[in-house]
Amino acid sequence: MKLRTLVPSALAALAFLFPVAMGQPLQAKPAFNEGWKKGRETGFPIPRFVSLKATRAHMRVGPSTDYPTAWVYSARGLPLEITEEYGNWRRVRDHEGNTGWMYAPLLSGNRTAVVGPWVRQPIPLRIAPSRSARIVARLSPEVRLDLIHCDGSWCRASLQERRLSGFVEQGALWGVYPGETIE
Repeated sequence: MKLRTLVPSALAALAFLFPVAMGQPLQAKPAFNEGWKKGRETGFPIPRFVSLKATRAHMRVGPSTDYPTAWVYSARGLPLEITEEYGNWRRVRDHEGNTGWMYAPLLSGNRTAVVGPWVRQPIPLRIAPSRSARIVARLSPEVRLDLIHCDGSWCRASLQERRLSGFVEQGALWGVYPGETIE
């Protein structure tokens, strides 16, 4: 009985010590998108967030203009999540869960976000990245923001139409992954 508990413990210790003995440092935290698949066309991580560059864009049911339009978007800067690539087409998902294909030149790498549709109350836009910092404004669900940078917990964001900027808790936003950093 004692041998049964000793063997797994010894194996666990060896698994922990082996990289150190081989001169390899232990990695405390993997890179944010480590292990994600790469896009077959661009080599960029999949999934990833982008924004709508065009003022009007068709989301189609397939990756070609031969396919019918499922949705028409007219909100420049809307965040979208790329989930697949096929030629010059990107399969995207919006914050409401609608999915379809968009022509890649209609998309931008500029990062934007919306206040999560799951948020029940307006969230504070603060002057500093702290829950005790002064509130600049309260943002309702689905308000669109331009992301300036994110540290994994807080995002500095701006509302261009109101000329406001401040910090928002990252977990309240759709358009940036939990723990993701943006420079």
